[in-house]
Amino acid sequence: MITIKSTIKAPIAKVWEIWTDPKHIQEWNSPSPEWHTPYAENDLKTGGKFKSTMAARDGSMSFDFEGEYTLVKENEIIEYVIGDGRKVEITFRETPNGVEIIESFDPETENSEEMQRGGWQAIIDNFKSYVESN
Repeated sequence: MITIKSTIKAPIAKVWEIWTDPKHIQEWNSPSPEWHTPYAENDLKTGGKFKSTMAARDGSMSFDFEGEYTLVKENEIIEYVIGDGRKVEITFRETPNGVEIIESFDPETENSEEMQRGGWQAIIDNFKSYVESN
């Protein structure tokens, strides 16, 4: 498993809403300004499904990221299985410094673990910036 984390200076309810609401997902879900998420849907419940499309702003490439939730506990934990069978676990924990998000995921085999860690960390860093500026 690869693990990334971030601490967001915001109330847990706000962090949870922005993490899970499709209109917000479309705003923060990208690793760099060259990418964006033009589409997102989210049925946030155990057994529910989600899907988002990440695309290069120049139109050269896009891909869908989708899966099914295996566990959802509001303001605490989200677990899901991606379409290719990999598992992801995200925990949300209030601390004196803000809400700590710890995201662990099974790596895929196409890209190096270092590259995957960097890409997912860039997305969570973008999330932190978006939450703290809104």
